[in-house]
Amino acid sequence: MMTLHTLGDDGLLRLIAAGNQEAFLTLYRRHQGAIYRFALHMSGNPSVAEEVTQEVFMVLIRHPQQYDAGRGSLAAFLYGVARNHVLRGIEQDRRYLPPAEQEEGDGEPGVWDAWSNGIEDPLADLVRAEAIERVRQGVLALPAAYREVVVLCDLQELDYAEAARVLGCPVGTVRSRLHRGRTLLMEKLRAMQRGEGSFNGIRTAKNGLWL
Repeated sequence: MMTLHTLGDDGLLRLIAAGNQEAFLTLYRRHQGAIYRFALHMSGNPSVAEEVTQEVFMVLIRHPQQYDAGRGSLAAFLYGVARNHVLRGIEQDRRYLPPAEQEEGDGEPGVWDAWSNGIEDPLADLVRAEAIERVRQGVLALPAAYREVVVLCDLQELDYAEAARVLGCPVGTVRSRLHRGRTLLMEKLRAMQRGEGSFNGIRTAKNGLWL
């Protein structure tokens, strides 16, 4: 039996266009966590991430015609809208600059939390938490053009083609920016290591990037 949860995004969008609120809630729950995490990794600010996430879905409600299924998935469209809001904020609002200390807030857990799951030894947990925080700050310190490809490909686990659709650039550009972004991130983490002592290496779930 077909239910809202088994419908694809396009099917849910058709129901949303007909005024079905449950269809919108289903679509929101399906994509909210990923959009929130993207905005959080880009901005470093839970409040900003929540604001961006709300704006993204308001765009979907108010201007559904902006999404063209022929140009890519709905997820790519939502990431693209979120990216535009975050980049606009980086230019206009210092809230989007990396903070000295930041908490995750009420959003769904991201890859940082996944890396630290299952550690029972308190000391090991502390060491891993410190390493994760350094990675977080290292990503936030990247220039926006490199930060976004690292977040999309290494943290959100989009493939190159999907990331290229989000960014509106060729796949080759994604590859080159990702290579440069990873190099810059490694340099920043090594600098932190030299200044603060050694830390455990971690690896992204999909791309095998050791940090």
